[in-house]
Amino acid sequence: MSLPQQQRFPWNLDWNLLRTFMVVVEQRGISKAADFLGLKQPTVSAALKRLELSTGKQLIIRKPNEFTITRPGQALYTECAKIFGSISQLPSLLDVDKAELRGHLSIAITSSVISEHFDDFLNRFSQAHPHVTYSFSVNESEDVATMISQNRASFGICLLSKVPQNLNTMVLYREYFGLYCGTRHPLFHAKTITPDDLRGEPFVAFQTEAEGGPLEAISHLRARMGLANTWRGVSSSLNEIRRMIMANIGIGALPIHVAKQDVAAGHIRQLPPYADLPMVNIYLITNPARRKSDAEAAFLTACEAALSAIDIEDRTYALE
Repeated sequence: MSLPQQQRFPWNLDWNLLRTFMVVVEQRGISKAADFLGLKQPTVSAALKRLELSTGKQLIIRKPNEFTITRPGQALYTECAKIFGSISQLPSLLDVDKAELRGHLSIAITSSVISEHFDDFLNRFSQAHPHVTYSFSVNESEDVATMISQNRASFGICLLSKVPQNLNTMVLYREYFGLYCGTRHPLFHAKTITPDDLRGEPFVAFQTEAEGGPLEAISHLRARMGLANTWRGVSSSLNEIRRMIMANIGIGALPIHVAKQDVAAGHIRQLPPYADLPMVNIYLITNPARRKSDAEAAFLTACEAALSAIDIEDRTYALE
């Protein structure tokens, strides 16, 4: 007895087509996907057409100067990403026949996460389990949360505008943000600086400072100090915000404990105010639906235990 068409679908589908489709969506084009996969463009186009025939749905609208993912295409991409995340776990899940803990930890992390407590834990865990390997990929905080939701990384470290209901979260540490200028700015060499000196000054901003974003509090700080109404430079990278501050594109906000070294080296100067500054949580996030390898489970258990043993006030890099 033959199976109904819907039940035959997973048996008839070429699963390689799903991988190709996922790359096409992420690279935002067939030619870029072909370069990424090391294939010729007609091969990728043919694969996409075969997948659309298999599903009976148009997945991508392809016109000159237009690349649009249809609603069925977006739904399929979400599932492809989950499948890819599950398959990427297989080597770690299968590596269970060794006496010592083995496996790989993939950590999606936002830029310039600096925590002495987390680094100390990493040191202790790596020394205790020398056969565990690690990969860190730097992404925007929103993308980190998406990767963890799609099961494409073991753990995530990022900012969150709100706690996702489908993920587990733990505050890794807290940090305060202050305003800074570089050596090229007139205020850098001023003997004294008052809040009035900042009024109307151009500024550079993180993309996540928008309303509802995890760094929205920084925009409130700028408004309180009367800086210019619109940004002069914007970036999702802390290092590029730092670069624009030093180049005097504008005044910008940085985590105080991260900026400390540049202040000591004479590269930047902290500006008023020096109290009542925005505090931001940096989270460790995990997917409870992920089937964790032995290495992932051991890492998470040890990390949660190590952090829980340290009071949150001690993991708050406070004002000095």
